[in-house]
Amino acid sequence: MSDTPLRITSPAKLNLSLRLLGKREDGFHEIDTLMTPVPGLCDELTFTPAKSFSFTCDVPSIPDDDTNLVVKATKLFEKLSKKKCKAAVHLTKVIPHGAGLGGGSSNAAATLRAWNSLHNDVLSEEKLHAAAAELGSDVPFFLGTTTARCSGRGEVITPVPALPSMPIVILKPAFAVATVDAYSRTANPVEIAGINYDPVAFPWGEVVNDLEKAVFSKFIYLAELKKWLYSRPEVAAAGMSGSGSAMFAILKKPDLGENLILQVRERVDPSLWTWSGSIGG
Repeated sequence: MSDTPLRITSPAKLNLSLRLLGKREDGFHEIDTLMTPVPGLCDELTFTPAKSFSFTCDVPSIPDDDTNLVVKATKLFEKLSKKKCKAAVHLTKVIPHGAGLGGGSSNAAATLRAWNSLHNDVLSEEKLHAAAAELGSDVPFFLGTTTARCSGRGEVITPVPALPSMPIVILKPAFAVATVDAYSRTANPVEIAGINYDPVAFPWGEVVNDLEKAVFSKFIYLAELKKWLYSRPEVAAAGMSGSGSAMFAILKKPDLGENLILQVRERVDPSLWTWSGSIGG
C-alpha cells in the first residue's frame, strides 16, 4: 500500500420494483427486485495507511464496532485472503441511515473492493461475490455499477439494459424503518384505503413495492407522503425504496425537482431529508 490515502465512493440504490415471491427455508424471503445505483448520492470511504486497522465515521450515531458493515467486511476479507488490513478507514456519510437506500451494504461492497485492490486482487470475482453475499443480501449488487435484476434473497445478480436518464427526487422523514421489522409484517399486511399499491408501467419495467402494505400499516405517514406525491402534476411515479423509510418520485421532466422539494417542505414536512438528481443514462 502506498503512502497516499485511497478515497472511494459508495453509491445509494433504489428498488424501482420489489416483489415478494414467498418465504424461503432459510428464513429469508424469495424476492425479485430491479435495483439501480444512484451515482450522485454517495458516501465516501478514505483508507489512510497505518500500522493497523481502525474505523471512524463522521456521524456519531453510526456504530464503529464489529456491528458495522465496514468492520465486518474488513474482518471477512482478512479471513478469506489471509492478509492483514492496515489502514485507518474513515467513512463520510451522505446516504441517510435506515432509509432503504443501501448505504451500509454499499459501504461493505466498497470496502471489499478497496482491500482487494490494495492487496493486488488476491480474491477472485467469485470469492468477492461469495463474501459480499455472506455480509448481506444487497451487498453483491454493489460490487457492480449498473442496474440489475436481483433474485434469490437478493444475491443473484442479473445485469439488465441501461435505463434511460430519469430525473428523481428522494424524500426521507426523520424516522428509520428496520428491515427485519418490515419483513415480519408481510404475513398479514393491512391495505390502507385510498392508497394505490398497483404497479406503474414504463418501457423498461414497473414501479411497485410489495413491502409498502406492510410498512405503511405501521408508518401511515409514508402512505400519506406517497398519496401527496401522486397528487403532484410533475410526478410520473412514486414509491418506497426497499423497506423504507425513503420514498422516491420519478419526474416527468428535468428541472422540476427543486420545486417539488420546496412544495413538500412547505405543505407536508419542513424537516424532510431531500435529494434531487437523476438515475440511468
